[in-house]
Amino acid sequence: MTAAPVAAVPASSTLPAQSGLLFALASAAAFGTSGIFANALLAAGWTPGSAVIVRMLGASLVLAPLALAQLRGRWHLLRRARWRALPFGVFGMAGCQLGFFAAVETVPVSTALLIEYSGVLLVVAWAWAFGGQRPRLRTALGGLGALAGLSLVLGVGGDGFTGGSGLVWAGVAGVCLAVYFVLAAHDGGGVPALALSWVGMLVGAALLGAAALVGLLPMGFSTADATLAGSAVPWWSVVLGMVAIATAFAYSTGIAAARRLSAAPASFVALTEVLFAAAWAWVLLGQHLSTVQLVGGAVVLAGVVVVRSDRRAGASAASAAG
Repeated sequence: MTAAPVAAVPASSTLPAQSGLLFALASAAAFGTSGIFANALLAAGWTPGSAVIVRMLGASLVLAPLALAQLRGRWHLLRRARWRALPFGVFGMAGCQLGFFAAVETVPVSTALLIEYSGVLLVVAWAWAFGGQRPRLRTALGGLGALAGLSLVLGVGGDGFTGGSGLVWAGVAGVCLAVYFVLAAHDGGGVPALALSWVGMLVGAALLGAAALVGLLPMGFSTADATLAGSAVPWWSVVLGMVAIATAFAYSTGIAAARRLSAAPASFVALTEVLFAAAWAWVLLGQHLSTVQLVGGAVVLAGVVVVRSDRRAGASAASAAG
């Protein structure tokens, strides 16, 4: 491997952090719609494997013209960044989804989500070990508080599970989530964010296709109408929303956010995805939040604000010292 260590490179100082926060929130809001679209397809007769492969392939087609326009024939950038682009697709794209779908076979969705999002702590540990970015006390407390609030929103602990292997798979998804943020935060050797998303999706789709061929992901499609927000809609409209909004837009803005904020802050802001998902379910499906969940959402937001303010204070202190 000739690539430089990814964690040692901080977010570019020329990119405004304010826009990074907006990108991160936009990404979280878009990712929050994925459950709505996916559930509609699954209820219409699709299998999870089919939905996720179509999601990756479709998004790669959507991003292809934009990615090619950004590359402008500079294919050497992709060759130079191949040791980042390939693991980004394998772990950051395919690994997260494979791990999560395997986990929910034996573990409640809420438990699997909490374990997966605990991967943000691995991002902090990586930045500390390999980037010299030791977490400050407020960052640690804010991160732990955000995870505690997340457990309230998800209602973890209400259901039992039948197999410990699901915990392992959820842990795999968490590790892959950490890899996603660490690799996304790097400038990719000059590879534009859209191009990195595009290549990652192609690699992820290829890996998921291989998993389907060996039987790890059962395949099944349906052309029956799906139900979205209480109305019958064509299946292709749900696929279009999942591909364009919950995948292409979500991943592209997520990478842009990580490059502006750096891996750790971007990963903590990404915790708001669960809040957006709950909000979308409330607005579109009428699934009201309980008082405990609302309190948990407030705790998540407070934790993210604490982490964000602590990072800004640390950056200001470092600038003043310099």
